Formats: sequence, C-alpha cells, structure tokens
Amino acid sequence: MHILIISDSYPPEIRSASDLMYECAQELQRRGHRVSVMTCWPRYNLEKSAENIGVKEFAIEEGVEVVRVKTLRHHKVNYIYRGIAELLMPVLFKRKAKKYGLMQPDVVLVYSPPLALTLLGADYARRGIKFILNVQDIFPQNAIDLGVLNNTMAISFYRAIERAVYRSASIITTHSVGNQHFLQNAFPDYRHKIVDLPNWIDLVHYQAKGASNFRERYGIATDKRVVLFAGVLGPSQNLDWLLELATNLENENLLFLIVGDGSDKLCLQQKASDLSNVMFQDFVGRGDYPDLLAASDLGIVSLSEKNKTPVVPGKLLGYMAAKMPVFAVLNRESDAHGLIEEAKCGVSVAADQSALIAEKFTELLHKEMQWDEMGMAGYEYASSHFSKEKSVSLLEQLMECSNES
Repeated sequence: MHILIISDSYPPEIRSASDLMYECAQELQRRGHRVSVMTCWPRYNLEKSAENIGVKEFAIEEGVEVVRVKTLRHHKVNYIYRGIAELLMPVLFKRKAKKYGLMQPDVVLVYSPPLALTLLGADYARRGIKFILNVQDIFPQNAIDLGVLNNTMAISFYRAIERAVYRSASIITTHSVGNQHFLQNAFPDYRHKIVDLPNWIDLVHYQAKGASNFRERYGIATDKRVVLFAGVLGPSQNLDWLLELATNLENENLLFLIVGDGSDKLCLQQKASDLSNVMFQDFVGRGDYPDLLAASDLGIVSLSEKNKTPVVPGKLLGYMAAKMPVFAVLNRESDAHGLIEEAKCGVSVAADQSALIAEKFTELLHKEMQWDEMGMAGYEYASSHFSKEKSVSLLEQLMECSNES
C-alpha cells in the first residue's frame, strides 16, 4: 500500500506526536509499504544542535518520503493567531500534496490535534480514499475544559469541524479504552468505527546508549536522586505542584530536573528562582533522550485537574520503556491512573487532591529500594501492551480492512 501520514510534527521536532509518527512510518516502511509523510516545517521544541541544520522541503529519510510545509506559526502565539494558522494548514498541505504527487495514496492517516489539519483527511475521503483519524487529544473539548476556548461561536465552529471530520473518517482510533468510550458516548452515530489503538513505544530505542553523560553535562552530583519532568510546559501540564514539592523538600538529596519548553516555562522559572534543588534545561533530541532517562531516577507525569478527558500522556510510555518508576499527578478522568496501578510501575494521585500529593510522594521516596522493581514492572507491561510491532500490526490490519471495505 501507499500510506500517507499527515502530522503537524515530525523529527527533528521533539514531542510525543513526532516520535509516534516517526516510529509508525519507519515500521510501516520496514514492512514493505510505500510511506509518505507530510508535516510542518520544524520550528519548535528543537535541540539546540538541530536549530541550524539544513531542512529540505522534500527528502527521503530512512526510506520514507517526507514533505515539509511552511505554515504560519502555531505555537508560542496568541490563540486567535494560532487558530488562523491551523485553519490554513489543510490548504497549504494540499498544495504540496499536489506538487509532490501525493493525491492518490491508498490510505491516509491523520494525527489530531490540530483538528483543522484533519480537514485534509476529509478531503481525501470525499475522493474515495480511505481516511484513518488518529485522535490523541480530544479537541475542542480539552480546550474548553482548560478555559482556552470559551467563545460560543468558536466552540460551535470547531464542533462542526469535529462532526464533519468524524463523519468522513473510515476509522477513528483512540489511544485508550476510556477515550474510545468518551468518543462513542459523544458521537453514538459513529461508535461502530471508533476503535482502541494503544500508542506504541520503540522499546529497543529506549535502552540507554551511554553516549551522553547528562549528570556531567548538567553538573549534577552522582549521589543526587534526580526527579525528571521532560516535555511541554503549558497550561495542560500545570507543574505548580512540583515546585511546591521542591520547596518542601529542599533539604532532601533531590534534584527536580525540568527539561523542555512551553508557554509556562518563564513563569515556572521565576517561581523557582530561589530554589537550589530545581534545574531547567532545554529539550533533548530523540537520540539522546534515552540517556537522559538513564541519568534520572524517577519520572514525573502531570496533567491539570481542568482536563476532563481520559488522555494518557505519551511520556509515561517512555518512562516505562526506560525502566523508570513514575510519580503521576493527573486529572481524575485520565486512564493513566488505571494503567499505572495495573502495571505496578509507580504511584498516581488525582490532581485535585493537593493534600495527598506531598504525602504520596514522600511515601514513594521511602520506597526507593523498590524503584528498580517498579521500573522493571513498567517495562514488562509496556513490552506486552505497547510494543511498536504489536500496535503497528493492529494499525496495518485496520488499514487493510479499511482498504477492502
């Protein structure tokens, strides 16, 4: 099959969507499919060493055709500008699809968000091409919950796009059963085509290579226990609770290492300016990320209590693949609570239970002798439930089924 993957991010950008689509493209290509990727020009979440690397509009990268499209900026801008930028994406992407002969694939797989980009998938569907929609964050619901989207006309507009795209899709995949049920309840007419497709993780990639000594690079003493949060720093994450922990535990032999960027980074840095046990660093590239995890002792996962959808943060799977125990503070609705409990890979607390956060974290610190056991339990769970080969096989079956229907 000729499979076209459409996503707003792809390496060298650093984010879970980028890794997910890269691993998917590589595995499908390895299985003998012709794989093309259309993505935005890399501008965000870049490792410093990658910022000045030449990027081409079209390139063959490890056997995959990659087309990069210059769009308006859609991160680190105000929400009105971002909305306009995202609405223009399907138009700009379609122009490049025509230019590079990508108008007649057998199957198109579109990653959401951004929701507006999925309109391109609907356009392919209108011409008889099978359209698989991979829903990660449920937009606009998550933006409504966070208070980012509160204009009734804008909400109605995005709801109309959501309905139109869901109607057009041959198959809609979600990354957990909770998300599947959420969408099935919200869109009962389409429940028959909403399926659970767990996100995957390349377990081999996450074994540390030892090429980058991050403790030495960052000047971290070898006897320090490193508590790591790596990822986007925005309103959806709400890391204020982590700084409160750092304040209360400043005399402990702990370092809270926050690696990433986002709209909340400057504010968090200002709040932590007097804390000697908090360190901020820039994004780390995909190749070095496993070594960063290996240099850390405990992985942090965080979602604001304002989130009301069952989303499972992608970084959780990375921690599990790296055999790291986790401490998670998440909205009650997140499916990650059940996942962590079932995998026995750490501790999770509801984000609205502020009094319990410090208590549960302290309990976990006192169980340090069990951290290796928790990390291994997480790895084994990821191996049996989230392996790249298993999930991509299911996706491939959905594509073939979709293509025959």
